[in-house]
Amino acid sequence: MSFKRFWTVFVHRNWEFLRDRSSLTWNLLFPISLIAGFTFAFSGPGLDLYKVGLLNDTGDRNGSEFFQTRYIRFIPITDPSAALTKVERHQLDMLLDPAGRRYWINEESPKGYVLERILRGADAPPTFHKQSVSGRVIRYVDWVLPGVLAMNMMFSCLFGVGYVIVRYRKNGMLKRLKATPLRPLEFLSAQILSRLLLVLVSTVLVFIGTDLFVGFAMFGSYLALFVVFALGAVSLLSLGLLVAARATSEELAAGLLNALSWPMTFLSGVWFSLEGVHPFLQQCAQLAPLTHIIDASRAIMIDGASLADVSGHLLVLAAMSLGCMLIGAWMFRWE
Repeated sequence: MSFKRFWTVFVHRNWEFLRDRSSLTWNLLFPISLIAGFTFAFSGPGLDLYKVGLLNDTGDRNGSEFFQTRYIRFIPITDPSAALTKVERHQLDMLLDPAGRRYWINEESPKGYVLERILRGADAPPTFHKQSVSGRVIRYVDWVLPGVLAMNMMFSCLFGVGYVIVRYRKNGMLKRLKATPLRPLEFLSAQILSRLLLVLVSTVLVFIGTDLFVGFAMFGSYLALFVVFALGAVSLLSLGLLVAARATSEELAAGLLNALSWPMTFLSGVWFSLEGVHPFLQQCAQLAPLTHIIDASRAIMIDGASLADVSGHLLVLAAMSLGCMLIGAWMFRWE
């Protein structure tokens, strides 16, 4: 091994990266913006570990030491039936009715069990009475599965199209294709359909393989779930085209794709519910296709919803797919 040759390549690669100002900017700004986003979302004296919904909240919480417990976020509730559904789906850890001296928890929720113990210890002698949660008992793994599948699909779609096309451009392959009669829309459509087939096949295999061992709750139609994932994959692939349309650097493409994927992972409720998060972030989450994929798939798997029930999510995904596809084709450059 020649150290001189090694050192020459090492130095020139570093200079190549430093001279690419767009990539350097993204590598500096992305982690800063990500930290700032987490700080904004979880601003306050400390991170709340538990979420308790309060029915008929009058603002007077001095009657029990439970309301003075730190790291519990109390969320006012106006719709009891919707709140009970959130308890079943692990979106709320407990539902409390101070006026009626009642509380509800999910028997399968570890956080609900801890909150019940805290409430009984703070409420001595006990005056709150436990009520049973109606409906199916949903495990956390049943609730989190649609988010994990959608997140895995998101990374495969974004990087499978956005990063690959940029590499084609950098290697000169797109320049050679420009000399052929191939049109941008034809090339991009072929890229999307190819990746779509791979993504759907891999997602189906992952779902079947894990279901054999865990046995997920599935109360809806498998066909409806497949339609949601298929349309969601198209929207994510189309979003990747916006990155691939003009980017010429693999480093810049990776930065842009991370800037899209990680905020979506954080805001779309993959691992935890956004109940109690800043309302502005909850509104921003509706702009991400991953949010609609997860909400629609959870509704089908857990609530037994039909395609008509999730038609609002499907329309949003279709509009995002069409818009991103047209803009990506219009912005696309071979070189």
